[in-house]
Amino acid sequence: MASSSSSSAARDLQKDLEAKANDLSKIQKDISKNHQVRKKYTIQLGENELVLKELDLLNEDANVYKLIGPVLVKQDLAEANANVKKRIEYISAELKRLDSTVQDLEEKQNSKKEAIFKLQQRIQSLQAGKAKA
Repeated sequence: MASSSSSSAARDLQKDLEAKANDLSKIQKDISKNHQVRKKYTIQLGENELVLKELDLLNEDANVYKLIGPVLVKQDLAEANANVKKRIEYISAELKRLDSTVQDLEEKQNSKKEAIFKLQQRIQSLQAGKAKA
């Protein structure tokens, strides 16, 4: 009688372990996806900072063009500067948001790993108890 209850407890623990492992896998995929998006934004930030430096080198009467679809459209230097600065602000804000999201996900990942480790220890102690009996 005792062995059937301990084996059902072991099965329940095993199911719980599998569920937590699946959750951990999802969290790790989310972290990976966030890292890819962050990488893309970091590249865009670098490109925009480079554009801003180039715009700063220009004289105020220089011609600046913006590519809109297949057409180059003349743009005011001050307007171009403002647009690039706004883009840099937006990208920086997105990077901060992604950093906090990744930090939250990593905390969740660590707590899941701890929970999985504790479950594995409980399963092992149950199996060790079975082996003695």
